[in-house]
Amino acid sequence: MRERLHKVLAHAGVASRRAAERMIRDHRVRVNGAVVVELGTQVDPARDRIEVDGRPVPRGETAHQYLALNKPLGVVSTAHDPEGRRTVVELVHATRRLYPVGRLDIDSEGLVLLTDDGELTFRLTHARFGIEKEYHVVVTCSEELDEPLLERLRRGVMLEDGPARAVRASIVRQSAHGGGLMRVVLVEGRQRQVRRMLAALGCTVERLQRVRIGPLLLGDLDLGEHRSLRPREVEALRAAVGLEP
Repeated sequence: MRERLHKVLAHAGVASRRAAERMIRDHRVRVNGAVVVELGTQVDPARDRIEVDGRPVPRGETAHQYLALNKPLGVVSTAHDPEGRRTVVELVHATRRLYPVGRLDIDSEGLVLLTDDGELTFRLTHARFGIEKEYHVVVTCSEELDEPLLERLRRGVMLEDGPARAVRASIVRQSAHGGGLMRVVLVEGRQRQVRRMLAALGCTVERLQRVRIGPLLLGDLDLGEHRSLRPREVEALRAAVGLEP
C-alpha cells in the first residue's frame, strides 16, 4: 500500500511528520537511489528502498509494534468506547491490534504508548515496577502555589480510594493570581489521579499534559500525531521494567 513519504518516515520512528518534511525539503531523503524533491511523494514502504542521510530505513515487521501518540483533548484512551467517542486507536495507523498503556483521561493530552506487547504493558502499568509518569500541569489554586503546597503533594493526600503522593513535584512558572505551571511525577496511574490530588489541595487543573513515561519522552511530536518507537527507545522501556531487549 502506498503512503506519503513523510508519514512513512514518521511511522518508522525516523522523525515526527514535521521534521520528516524538513528532511525532504533539505534533500536528505532518497527512494530507490533517487533524491526526493516533492513533499507529496508516495512510496510503498514494503517494497521501496528508503534512505535518510545515506542510512536505510528498516522495512518489515518486528515481533511487536510500539507507537507513541500525542493525544489531543476529547479522545479516550481505550481501544473501544461504548459511547462512540473517538479513541486513541482510531488516531494511529496500526498494522495489528494495539492497546493503550495506562490511562490518560479525555480532558488531558500528551504522551500515550500503544503496543501489542502484553508483558511490557503489564509491567509499565503496575506500581510495583515504579515506572515514572511525568506531567506538566497548569493550575489555579485557592492558596499560593508554593513549596509548602508542593511538600504536601509529596507527603501524600487522602483520596476516596486511598492515599496518593507525588514522587516529585516542582514549580515551573507561577502566575500573578495564584497557581501556575507545575511539574508532577507519579509512579501510580489511578483514574484522574493528578486532578484529584490537586483538588484535595485546593487547586483546579486548567491543563494537563503527560510528557514522559519512564525513559520515553513526548518530545516535539505534534498534537494528534504518532510515530513508531525507535529500537533504542523500546530497549530502554524494556530494560526499565527488567525485560530482555
